[in-house]
Amino acid sequence: VWGKTGSKIYGPKAGQDYLDNELRFSLLCRAALEAPRVLNLNCSKYFSGLYGEDVLFIANDWHTALIPCYLKSMYQSRGIYLNAKVAFCIHNIAYQGRFAFSDFPLLNLPDEFRGSFDFIDGHEKPVKGRKINWMKAGILESDRVVTVSPYYAQELVSAVDKGVELDNVLRKTSITGIVNGMDTQEWNPATDKYTDVKYDITTVMDAKPLLKEALQAAVGLPVDRKIPLIGFIGRLEEQKGSDILVAAIHKFIGLDVQIVVLGTGKKKFEQEIEQLEVLYPNKAKGV
Repeated sequence: VWGKTGSKIYGPKAGQDYLDNELRFSLLCRAALEAPRVLNLNCSKYFSGLYGEDVLFIANDWHTALIPCYLKSMYQSRGIYLNAKVAFCIHNIAYQGRFAFSDFPLLNLPDEFRGSFDFIDGHEKPVKGRKINWMKAGILESDRVVTVSPYYAQELVSAVDKGVELDNVLRKTSITGIVNGMDTQEWNPATDKYTDVKYDITTVMDAKPLLKEALQAAVGLPVDRKIPLIGFIGRLEEQKGSDILVAAIHKFIGLDVQIVVLGTGKKKFEQEIEQLEVLYPNKAKGV
């Protein structure tokens, strides 16, 4: 959410985009295509120098959906990156990069790509009716479309609401689910620099109560390893189950439990969680 400059990346606040997002993310796509050709990457002890042209670009979500379009129109049309491929990865199909249809000329793409962006929906934002849809173009113009799990891949093509109106496009092009991975070296509890008590599979039962007490102390809850501590980390919106979370909290917060919520999102959920802190200061904490 926050960039290195201290500014938010997508918009001034949750649910609001910067007015120049099309320009900002189109420049990101152009930079991604130039980087392998001009940067001395110094990847490892086995390689340094320019990466060259035999590249697989991993384009993530609508923000980088112009990469396959620019690859074809600006590079491969001039004999550059002829062997390069693009895999388009969908993390959250709810965010598609829908903009006014009149904005297409701003993308600096030939008219032959217009059909890949053309999209009609019933919403009035950013304009009513015909729009351009960056994610649709990314799906159609990439060499392969993947997503973050086999189940999510099935879900996206199962219905209009699940695919957020792109289900037909995905059924035509196909999509492959690949389970999200993690860096087991960086996120190794035996060496994790962010935990005060290290542990492995043989010591986890001894370490977890101590880490629980450290969390309770850090957020200002009563320190007691016997009290159940429920945690939620994620965006506060319906797609992440925040509406279910808030409704459930009201039902069991009167019990002897503690709740820690870390996230930002829709104001109504933020306000409801903040209100819980006021009503139950020793039960709930929003971070």
